[in-house]
Formats: sequence, structure tokens, C-alpha cells
Amino acid sequence: MAEAMIEALAEQLVQVLKKPGEYVLEFQSEFNDMKTQLDLMKSFLADAYKLKRKEETVKTTLSMLRELVYDAEEILTDCLLRAEYRKEGFQCCSNFTPRELIFQYRTGKKLKDINERIKKMQKILKAYFKTIGQQSIHDDRGSIGKRWTSPVYDESAIVGLIEDTEKIIGWILPENRMLHQVGIKIFYSKQVVDRFEKRIWVSISQTINEEEIMKTLLKQLGEDVNGLDMAQMLPKIKQLLENKNYLIVMDDREGWSSCIIIRTRIESVAIEMGVEKARIHQRRILNEEESYALFCKIAFSSKEEAKQHPELEEVGKVIVKKCHGLPLAVKTIGGLLKSKAQSTEVWRRICHNFHDALTAKESENSVMASLQLSYDELPIRMKQCLLCFSLYPEDSEIGAEQLVHWWVGEGFIEGRNTSTTMELAFDYLSELISRCLVEVVQHRGYDGRVYSCRMHDLVRDLTIKIAREEGFCSLDDQGRQRTTARSRRLSFTNEADVRSMNKKSRIRALLMMTSSPVQFNRNIVIEHCIEDLLNWISSIERLAKLPFSIGKLRNLQLLVLSGCNNLQKLPLSITALQKLILLDIGHCPIQYLPQGIGRLSNLQELSGFKLVGADNKDGCRLAELQNLLQLRVLRVNISEESEIAEEELTVLTHLKQLKVLSINSEGCDKEEIFQNLERLSPPPHLEELYLRHYRGVLTPQWINPTSLCHLQYLCMENGDIKSTSPVFEGTNGTTWKVVGLCLKFLPRLHMEWEMVQRVMPRIRYVEVSHCYMLKSFPCNIDKLGVWRK
Repeated sequence: MAEAMIEALAEQLVQVLKKPGEYVLEFQSEFNDMKTQLDLMKSFLADAYKLKRKEETVKTTLSMLRELVYDAEEILTDCLLRAEYRKEGFQCCSNFTPRELIFQYRTGKKLKDINERIKKMQKILKAYFKTIGQQSIHDDRGSIGKRWTSPVYDESAIVGLIEDTEKIIGWILPENRMLHQVGIKIFYSKQVVDRFEKRIWVSISQTINEEEIMKTLLKQLGEDVNGLDMAQMLPKIKQLLENKNYLIVMDDREGWSSCIIIRTRIESVAIEMGVEKARIHQRRILNEEESYALFCKIAFSSKEEAKQHPELEEVGKVIVKKCHGLPLAVKTIGGLLKSKAQSTEVWRRICHNFHDALTAKESENSVMASLQLSYDELPIRMKQCLLCFSLYPEDSEIGAEQLVHWWVGEGFIEGRNTSTTMELAFDYLSELISRCLVEVVQHRGYDGRVYSCRMHDLVRDLTIKIAREEGFCSLDDQGRQRTTARSRRLSFTNEADVRSMNKKSRIRALLMMTSSPVQFNRNIVIEHCIEDLLNWISSIERLAKLPFSIGKLRNLQLLVLSGCNNLQKLPLSITALQKLILLDIGHCPIQYLPQGIGRLSNLQELSGFKLVGADNKDGCRLAELQNLLQLRVLRVNISEESEIAEEELTVLTHLKQLKVLSINSEGCDKEEIFQNLERLSPPPHLEELYLRHYRGVLTPQWINPTSLCHLQYLCMENGDIKSTSPVFEGTNGTTWKVVGLCLKFLPRLHMEWEMVQRVMPRIRYVEVSHCYMLKSFPCNIDKLGVWRK
């Protein structure tokens, strides 16, 4: 990871040295020297990584280099923070105080020491290479197509196992009340989907407990588990499944249902759980034809497309043969080649590298070899993103938003002019999915944007191995977390983990994955942290207000407080967080945001914005948002106290970057506010619109294909709407570009499917629930119905 770290630090230094007078004039020569040394170091790091598994000296040197870069980053951050405080007139950071003079002396000494250490490392590494400056085959700035979706091939399609599939479906479909136990996964078959009203997949690791199993079941049944105790969960599950046909899949442990599928690598586990020998399906490997068919589905889109590239077809068959019929190996190598240019030279190089990674007598090595090769071929920064999965427990379902927030917050993502860091982070996740290194669990219906994902256990084994070697986090040989004095990233699943964090001061990422309240030890110290930060993090569910000192977190980019049910107020100091790109206070009882939010010029996402009335002198009005020119996502909540002034009706037109707008009027019956909502001028490039609890009889006039000519997705939920306005159907032949439509809990809405098809010719996904007056829709309108083109 030294490659990515050095690149990131060098980029920071470039920005700093452009304006030395504003930042670190006192240390300009030392930072210039560091930049020069790092540029030289980058020129041969790729060669060093090729040797790191062979040469212990190189391996040790790279480990030392990573720690050195961490130290350099921390010094640079200290300097930048003190420069900011100095500009704002903080007495402790004025030029000639004893405290500041001591800081300057110590910092200068540290920087000189770091530069000397870098030079020594260069000498060590140069001894192993005859040439310097060979370019890395990795291209971190290469094209990453915008992939909100999962891979283009259908993962539910079955290759080479048709007879096996039919046999297993035959085991589980008979209409009787027997409890079926089957040792295999057959979850996505159309026959199974049609047969069962509810399908639930519960992955069970070695450490999971009954409470976690029941929470998983309830979540997949669409229930909120907050506040439920063990005694309430089981009756709730029984109530939700009663009188329904359902399929529950549980890995490795037993459960309760009308059909249980057990997936395990160990036959004795299935037998001990009561599975009949005759109903244990043994995994078989694919033959060469089946393997190549699976490969073509991924590397190309089909066998037919592969035939259009005969020179690649030949190399592809050689590569597939080395996978020894193991599906994961085939999928991974196919995903890797799909991401590469269709160049015979590139494919032959990968084929050669794959050969080097294999041993002739161990076919199982083909899986790990393909995974290792796929990792090695990742762009530099994407490697860091993949290693983050090593901190999550086995079989975790990982929220995509949490994951990309982490990547952005730690600086793993480098923004571009055409994409924000958040957009690019989702592209990275899609790329990892496309390469078959990450699996999709849940995704959005209309465009496939990932909601949650997980990692195959073999891929996780590899990430743990590499994360340990690279010093990315502190893990033992079994992948268990261990805290050391140099731990940089930690994840906690229980309070015992937290207690082991005594006196650790180098933590950069802290994942809290326990639902129980956590009491932090007072001896814990985190670099650049305010004194009471851990106090309010550890009591986040009971949090009534943020401390004023939150304003000291000058590097804070993401602040997500959604779901803090007692949070009443945000301090005025929050307006000092100039680097903030995301502020989420959704589902919090906050009455208003403080004035000054408009100064957060880098803000890209604002969720939970409460529209205030004229009587509120301290709250942020809608007019102030017109200064947030980088805003991409805006979610507005409207209450009885809300007001929209005449001059505020056109505010949204100033937000030319806005892509997603949500307006929620829950609990508001004020006629005046709905009259003004009717007159809003929408942002010009809106792509997604969510209208919830709208009390008007007709849809607002501005919801039409002319005003929203870029709209891709329209969602209307929980309202009194009886019909769409006449302009909804367009004028002078204009039609919508909408591809996704969601209508839920609109019992009075009259709408005909023929009209939808006519005005939305590109429609390919419709989701409907409790809309009883819809006519001729091709899906269930009473309960949840979905139509896909």
C-alpha cells in the first residue's frame, strides 16, 4: 500500500506548496525535499512490489516506508490545522508564543529525520534493481466506467449444473408440510422465486448468536429491529411468516421454517444436522465446455461475442483450463479480463502471470491464484478499498453507503473534475463487483445501484492475508483482530474489544459493529481528537445535542447522525466545518439547522434539512441553500411551522449540480405550504425525485417532462394525490426520460398503464404497493408488485 500512500501524500504536498505563505512557510524547504524524495521513490516502487514476496529485506523496507508515510501525513495535518487556527486568531497558535516555538522546533526536526529515512530506504531498495523508473503496469487513472449496477451477466443464471438444479428443486417444491433439509444453495431459481412468497438468506459465522440470527430474519422481512429485545423477536418472526410459503437458507446452522437449505463444505456438518445422505448434493467441478461458457458470460457477454475475437478466444481457453473447473476461479479471472482492454498482449501477460502463480499438482490453488492475480491487477487506490473488507466479520452484509463513506473519509478516493469523490467511490465498488471480488446482496431495482454487499469467504481470506502483510490493520494468522501500539484501523463487535483499545493513539478508522452501549476507557487517546468526541460517539443513541467543540474537527468531511432519536440541536460551530461534503440528520427530531449552513461551500449532500418559518430567527432558511453550488443531493422535511417565501420559490434553480431531490411533508396539513410547493421551480438537471406525504389532489405543475427533462427516476409515496396534472403527460409531443417509477400508498391515485407507457416510453422498472385505483398495471397493485421490462 506504500504506492497509494506515497501518491496521496505527494498530491497533498503539491497543493500545499502552491501556496506556502498560507500554510507551512516555516517548513517549506523540508516539505520540498520530501516531495522530491517521494517522487523518486514512486519511480521504482512497482518493481519493489514484484519482489516483496521473495526478498525479506525489501518486504521489511516497505513496511518501514508505510509507517514513515503515516508519520509524514500526521505532521502535515498538524501543520495545516495550526495554520488554519492561526488565520482565525487562536492565541495558542500565534507565531511567537513559547508553545508555538516548541512546536516549530520539534516539527522541523521530525521532517529532517523523515527525509533522511526516505533517502536511506531508497539506497536499500536500489540495491535490488538494475534499472530505475520502470513504469508500473497498474494505471490508477485508467478508465473506470460508471457502473452503478452489478455485473452485466446474470448471476442467477446457472452454467453446467442444470440436472443438479432440477434435482434439488424437486426436493424442495412438493406441496406438503414436511420439513425439508437440503445441503446446497438453489436460491435464485425462477421456479423457487415463484413458489415461495418469502425468501431469506442467513449467513452464519462461527461467532454469530441467536439474537443476530433473529435480527437478520426481521431485517430481511422488512422490519425495524431497533428497540426489540430477544423476547419480542421470535413472536414477531412467527407473526410475519404465519400462513405464508417461505424459504429460509442458513449456512452451517439449523433454523426453523418449512424448508431449510444448509450450505457447508463439510459433509459431516450436514449429517449431524439431520440431512439424509441421499439429499446431500456434492459439489462437482465444471468440465472445460461449461467452464468456458461461464467465462464467456463474464469476460464477454456471451459465447457469440467471444467468437468475434478469435485471437482472445484462444488465450481465454488456455486460461480457463488452468482454473480446473472451479467456478470462483473462472468468475474471478473472467472479471479481471473484462476490466482490461481487449488486447491479445494484455491477455497473454495475464495468462503468463496466472501460470506463475499456480502449482501443477494443486488444482485448488487456481482459486487463490486467480484471486491474487485479480488483486495485483487492481488500480493502486482500489487495492486500499478492497482491504477495508478485512475488518468486517465473516459473512457480514455490508452497507454500501457506510463503505464508500469510509473510503472517502480516509482519502482512498481521488476526486475528478467530472465526478465527486462519492460518485467515484460507488464506481470503485461497482468495479470490484464487476471483477467478482465483491458480491451484491441488495440493489436498487431501476438501475442496480448497490445497497449492500458481502465478500466470499475465500476472497476475504486473501484480503486478510494481504492486509496483515501490508500493515493495513492488525490481524493474527486466523484473521482475528489484535490491538497493538501501531494499530491504524480497528473494528469492534463487542465491548471487550473496546476495552482492549487502551492507550492506542494511531487509529485512523474505528468501526463500531455492536448494538450494545459502549463505555470507552478514559486512557484512550486518538490523534487530532477533541476531548469529548468519544463521549458523544459512545452515547450516540441518547445524544440530545452535539458539543460546540465539534467545530474543531476542521478536516471532517462526513457527518452522519441519521437515526439519533433524541438529537434536538446542532451547534452554530458546525458552520466552521469547511471541508464537510455530507451532512445527514435524517430521522432526527432537530427543529432547524443553524444559520450559516450556506457557508459550507463544499457540501455535496444534505439530508434532513428542516424548512423553518419566518418566526424562527436562528434557523437556516431555504434561501441560504442557493450558495451551496456543489450540492448533489438534497432531502427536505416540511412541517406545520415551515414556510416558503415568494422570493424562495426559485432557489432550487441555482443548484445546477443537484441530481437528487426529496421532499417529505409528513405531519403537515398546512394548505399554504402545498400551494407554494406547487409553484416551485425545479433544479435544471434533476435525475431522481422523491415526493412523500404530498397532500395536493394533483401532482405539482413542475412535475412534467419539460421542466424535468433529465429525470430518470420518479417516486411518489404516502399522499392524497388523486390524479396527475394535465402537464404530467407532456405537451407538443414531449415525453419523459424516466426509466424507473415507484408508486406506494397512494390509495386515491387514478392512473392507467397505457398512459404510463405512452408518456414514459423508456420505462423499464415499476414498483407499486397499496395503490388500489391503478388500471391495467402489469403487476400486483394491492401489495408489493414489481414489473421489469
